[in-house]
Amino acid sequence: MENKQEAYLMTNAYNILNNPFTNKGTAFTKSERETLGLVGTLPNKVQTIEEQSQRVYEQYRLRPEGMQRRKFLMEIFNTNRTLFYYVMQQHLVELLPVVYDPVIAPAIEKYSEIFMKPQGAAFLSIDSPEDIEESLRNAAGGRKIKLIVVTDGEGILGIGDWGANGVNISVGKLMVYTAAAGIDPREVLPVSLDVGTNNQTLINDPLYLGNKHARITGDKYYAMVKQFVKIARDLFPDVYIHFEDFGRDNATKILNMYRKEIPVFNDDVQGTGIVCLSGVLGAMNISKQKFTDQIFLTFGAGTAGMGIANMLYRELLVEGMDPEEAKKHFYLVDKQGLLFNDTPGLTPEQKPFVRDRSEFENADELTNLEAVFKTVHPTVMIGTSTKPGAFTEKAIKEMASHTERPVIFPISNPTKLIEASAEDLIKWTDGRALVATGIPSDPVEYKGVTYNIGQANNALIYPGLGLGVLASQAKLVNDEMLSAAAHSLGGIVDPNEDGAAVLPPVAKLQSFTAKEAVAVAQSAIDQGLAGKDIKDAKKATEAMKWTPRY
Repeated sequence: MENKQEAYLMTNAYNILNNPFTNKGTAFTKSERETLGLVGTLPNKVQTIEEQSQRVYEQYRLRPEGMQRRKFLMEIFNTNRTLFYYVMQQHLVELLPVVYDPVIAPAIEKYSEIFMKPQGAAFLSIDSPEDIEESLRNAAGGRKIKLIVVTDGEGILGIGDWGANGVNISVGKLMVYTAAAGIDPREVLPVSLDVGTNNQTLINDPLYLGNKHARITGDKYYAMVKQFVKIARDLFPDVYIHFEDFGRDNATKILNMYRKEIPVFNDDVQGTGIVCLSGVLGAMNISKQKFTDQIFLTFGAGTAGMGIANMLYRELLVEGMDPEEAKKHFYLVDKQGLLFNDTPGLTPEQKPFVRDRSEFENADELTNLEAVFKTVHPTVMIGTSTKPGAFTEKAIKEMASHTERPVIFPISNPTKLIEASAEDLIKWTDGRALVATGIPSDPVEYKGVTYNIGQANNALIYPGLGLGVLASQAKLVNDEMLSAAAHSLGGIVDPNEDGAAVLPPVAKLQSFTAKEAVAVAQSAIDQGLAGKDIKDAKKATEAMKWTPRY
């Protein structure tokens, strides 16, 4: 009996219906059911994908908001990829925050407790480096992988070290790549580098599914990263590797190890910088000011904050500014206040932008935002501090007293970590602030004007960038391509409308992702970095796009 049961489980019908890439559920036609041995395995009614989508969406709406809705969508994802992405594209604005940020944060925290299926991910352990190749092969399952999102779980969103639970961030990012840019889900692979965790709560949790030891650092850690990259490139020669939510000590170092050799991208170092640059450029379109006249303050000088500073700095250079002059346009503020060149513990990324104490008569007093604003007069402030409420009314009013149209981006996420709400920033500046937030924000009604709030969401950038890189078969991802991505978002929002947003709405994500992909692919072609047969950027990107249809 047991052998018969095993034989049944290996039948063609079982494999087809349990493979999310081949399963169509009730959409299998009668002839398909006969050919594939599916007769009797499904209800008789044959449905279209539109009918299936309506049923899924109605069931989704019956679930309580938040995690329960996300769990239901993940059941569809694990069952039928095509249907999942069809539903996503039909309701993108509503579902994106559920499958990704902000609902993904509690999903990561509870990952080990609610684990049901691995969602096609590759789990690589630093304790078993000999298994890396086999693990990647098994997870790929014979598919031709072109895009990998990999994390070691150390710097997840704004919630810190979540070890192996962080694999959910890789899964979520790839969902956005497909929903927004049409990257074929059969060609992507989420990867977890499990190197341990310094989150003692996880180590003490009997349900935690990752390695229960402190994070491995130093040579052994980097040896694993190098081994992973080499094997991934050997197995999948055309793969584009997206590094996600690595810790501040490793993110930039790993990016710099590979960015001049193979196509790689770090969303925290580069993606956040690109979307913030796009937002500032959008703000300049509204205020009619010059980008080169701005004074930038980064509040939170970690991986994301320094990635933003670097991207803004490079844009000043593109505008023709002298490098030393450009650096004078930046101030870094962290938990200890304004950063100086003698501040202990500076990172290599911070050092080019810190100031000399001799510039200020009151250097020792510059320990909080209000004091900094009184001394230096930034026109652009971007918050990546994960310090909720850090942008106080008193501080913001001080900043606004020195500039006509203050540009203020509190982009820490999830919601509980944002530095200030868009509504408060509009009111505290009497409607003069140009605001983008890292979370979805409703329009703000103030004195008869509706202020649309742009979302400084990396989803505006990395899907189109990835599509452009893959479509052009780019050998590298360089600063020129990143700048092309940032500038591509211009012209989508009318800057002359009252209350215009500094960034285009997520509702238009699919259309401007396509525009961005063409700009990136064209940059690769112009620089001689594209594949030898890639001559037309638009045709290449259109040919690359996957559509969720049976």
